[in-house]
Amino acid sequence: MIEVVQGGGPLVLGLPHTGTYVPPKIVARLNVTGRALADTDWHVERLYDGLVGDVTTVRTRAHRYVIDVNRAPDGESLYPGQNTTGLVPLTDFDGLPIWQSGEEPDSDEVEARRVAYHAPYHAALAEELERVRARHGFAILYDCHSIRSRIPYLFDGVLPDLNIGTNGGTTCAPGIAAAVEAVCRAADGYSTVTNGRFKGGWTTRHYGRPDEGLHAIQMELSQATYLTAEAPPWDYDDGRAERLRATLRPILETLSAWRP
Repeated sequence: MIEVVQGGGPLVLGLPHTGTYVPPKIVARLNVTGRALADTDWHVERLYDGLVGDVTTVRTRAHRYVIDVNRAPDGESLYPGQNTTGLVPLTDFDGLPIWQSGEEPDSDEVEARRVAYHAPYHAALAEELERVRARHGFAILYDCHSIRSRIPYLFDGVLPDLNIGTNGGTTCAPGIAAAVEAVCRAADGYSTVTNGRFKGGWTTRHYGRPDEGLHAIQMELSQATYLTAEAPPWDYDDGRAERLRATLRPILETLSAWRP
């Protein structure tokens, strides 16, 4: 369920929301909205594949409707006062129920899923970050995400194309954020923001401890930048994707070459 590819460089890519696996017994309890799996970070693993050498990746194949590995294990909201989805979501990003009536997971089931899916992902991620830090004296976690550009339930208007999250500058060295921002600002035709609607999920906030040599930064991409349409069947657009990859590549190259 957890896929790890080890590299020798200081950069680790987290892929928490690209999986589409849902156990059959859970699928049977989802309603039509839930079974659409619309909140997947579609094709993000393909988008980043091969952009930089010697990189480590950690990915779960489980879908976020099984459990969201980028949420706090105790279920605490990352964005108090704002609409969001939980550790085991009850709704999709549009605020629509995803479970058949009476089939919503209870607290015992949520805990069982945390142990079965959330904990192994973070055990693998923590192990790889420690391995990389032991080798280089530091490690950089780049958490890979994407989302539809228009979701009124979550945010107003249109999301910028490239959304950088460092939880207000606390999760990585200033030079790391500045380097990523510089590449994004120089990218022709893309809008960008740092610590806008998405400031970094639990993964970025939990592992980002720059004083200990652990740096974390999140990139939330607008799916309009690389899909043919932000609707089923969520097809990968080769032309748009290659243009975006031309911006993502120098970001990863810059992070791979960064030194304290």
